[in-house]
Amino acid sequence: MADPAKNTPLTAVMTADVTLDVNGAPHTLHLDVRTTLLDALRDHLNLTGTKKGCDLGQCGACTVLVDGRPVVSCLTLAATQQGRAITTIEGLERDGKLHPVQEAFIEHDAFQCGYCTPGQIMAAVGLLNEGVPATDAAIRERMSGNLCRCGAYVNIVEAVKAAAAAQKG
Repeated sequence: MADPAKNTPLTAVMTADVTLDVNGAPHTLHLDVRTTLLDALRDHLNLTGTKKGCDLGQCGACTVLVDGRPVVSCLTLAATQQGRAITTIEGLERDGKLHPVQEAFIEHDAFQCGYCTPGQIMAAVGLLNEGVPATDAAIRERMSGNLCRCGAYVNIVEAVKAAAAAQKG
């Protein structure tokens, strides 16, 4: 539909109040209903640990946990996440102590440039939350949606195995 007086298309932006439970705290945001969870986290809540990589859901840099499961936030509409528990990399530490996966990534030097690291860590936490066996093959399969341009895959697998062992012990 066009505005005949100006010969320009009319566009209506639909907005809504969206309450997101992020890292254990509710946040009510007034958003364009097309806003992705990634953009809500980064641009509206200033949680910049979650990275915008490809913006196509192919690299995994934007991985967060929704109800404990890994989700690519660049393909997830924020408005559809009301009532769900969203965890970002900033929400993993407890009382100043890093999550075991974060500790394992440091111990095993599972990052180089660090850009993919938050998404890798969140995917690994989700994998362990789901009780996936910590075999090399299972880890590689479940982490295959998270790309690392630096090639730290061997160290990432070792870090996930170490974190899995720490959870059991």
